[in-house]
Amino acid sequence: MSITRVFDILDLYKTQFIKDDVLCGKENKQWKKYSSGDVINNCDYVSHGLIAMGITHKDKVAIISNNRPEWNFCDFGCQQANVVTVPIFPTISNHDLQFILNHAEVKMVFISDKSILAKLTQLEKELPHLKHVISFNPIEGIMSFTDFIELGKKNGNEEKLNNIKNSILPNDLLTILYTSGTTGTPKGVMITHNNLVSNVLACDGFVPFASWWKALSFLPLNHVYERMISTLYLYNGVSIYYAEGLETIGDNLKEIQPQIFVSVPRLIERVYEKITATGQKLTGFKRIIFDWSMRIANKYEPDNRNGFLYAIQHKLADKLVYSKWRDAVGGKLVCIASGGAALNPKLERIFLCAKITCLQGYGLTETCVVVSVNKFGKDNIRIGTVGPVINGVDVKIAEEDSEILVKGPNVMLGYYRNPEATAEVIDKQGWFHTGDVGTFVDKRFLKITDRKKEIFKTSSGKYIAPLMIENMIKESRFVEQSMVVGENQKFASAIIVPSFINFKEYCKDNNINWTTNTEMAKHEDLKKFIDEHIRSINKSLAPFEQLKRVAILDKEWSIESGELTPKMSLKRKIIKEKNMGAIHKIFAVED
Repeated sequence: MSITRVFDILDLYKTQFIKDDVLCGKENKQWKKYSSGDVINNCDYVSHGLIAMGITHKDKVAIISNNRPEWNFCDFGCQQANVVTVPIFPTISNHDLQFILNHAEVKMVFISDKSILAKLTQLEKELPHLKHVISFNPIEGIMSFTDFIELGKKNGNEEKLNNIKNSILPNDLLTILYTSGTTGTPKGVMITHNNLVSNVLACDGFVPFASWWKALSFLPLNHVYERMISTLYLYNGVSIYYAEGLETIGDNLKEIQPQIFVSVPRLIERVYEKITATGQKLTGFKRIIFDWSMRIANKYEPDNRNGFLYAIQHKLADKLVYSKWRDAVGGKLVCIASGGAALNPKLERIFLCAKITCLQGYGLTETCVVVSVNKFGKDNIRIGTVGPVINGVDVKIAEEDSEILVKGPNVMLGYYRNPEATAEVIDKQGWFHTGDVGTFVDKRFLKITDRKKEIFKTSSGKYIAPLMIENMIKESRFVEQSMVVGENQKFASAIIVPSFINFKEYCKDNNINWTTNTEMAKHEDLKKFIDEHIRSINKSLAPFEQLKRVAILDKEWSIESGELTPKMSLKRKIIKEKNMGAIHKIFAVED
């Protein structure tokens, strides 16, 4: 069946995908599963409820919630009623929340719990357009989602709903996604049904989906990345299980044994760190085998390009070591889709070797989301690249500065109520200017080399691309995050957030008393590990790129404290402002 609007997918669950676990979430530590019929009915009830409360195509409805089946019910329910959704990250700052709700003139908000209500209550006098708040979790004095569904049941008008659905066109506005961005005020990216549908259809078949598959979902649904992938899952009949939180991912993987999940590189790096930490604790013959298997993994090339002798070694390593890695992530994992930031090629190679296929892709909120992606099949993966450009989308590299330009049906309508910002990124020929710098490998595989705005120049006039160096720094299991600094300075350096979890484990194994993060960030062993790692990195860098000094910080960067975007990208300006003292200290001492 062909689809032209996103909600057309629901029709597949009336005939093609009859199952009892389409959407699943944890309630009171038990999985609550919604069948095909449950999903269709609840989406319809939401549509009827919106109509009954007088919400029309002129109104905007926000969803501020963790990932859960109700999120989808509201999303599809709004789609069918031709109501534009404004998904918002639950931990958003009050300042940005107020801006978005007012800028979009949001009339109704679906929330998950009291923490969101507390923010809305604080801003109540500043939100003139907001008329209705509905909570998924019961909150006294607030209309519950259960009551809202009952309202929809009692006021169902199939004829009216069908007339609305039939009036919706593929190029009609589906949603407004406000990008948190690394700088400045959020911009509302206008996404149409066709933007999302074209991306889903273009990516279909890149992974060997089957309707009996399960997917674990934990990246925020308010972000276009997880939302597009979830739509792709539903289009293929894949059951979606929502993790309780980032801290429960390991347990949830073992519980549901998924075939696929989507991740950002930092979470994949943490899996790798656990693997290497476990290996380093081994002794004797087991340690020899582990180290040997890592050497095998570091040489891996896709499509059996390593030869016959390597294939025999790989088969043995798989039986002795890699199979245990797969067991640790549920035992049935076929694929991890990685996006949002650059995945270290070393990790990509190691997981591919272990038969955990990591497919790295590339895109932006403004391209809804995929521009290019590595995929299953012979000669479809190049390690260190973001894969071939998807069908229907054109990409060219600007001659003057190597910026990646994109044109296609996935490119946004523009920024909501912001024609000036739209004109800055979409030129008169329709090319969207991504702000990313890249090149093509073998004339087919797109490779991102850096962010245009993040490349900086030292006082000697040398340009430094920080992303590559930062990824190398994070190869140490004792590093959580890093940012290269040195604009207009004599040399490059870095500020580093240590992995307190991994260093705490090291201290425990070596009978070192743990005090506080502030104290332990100064520990000589931690300094030694990081200094040794920096020295090894410098050997592979050009002299002007080498890091002369580092500052080890004692506070982790997070989304909540403002240093990271929801997809865990660095907000460089904010990080610089918050750590100006450490940065000044680095460059205050003469070399």
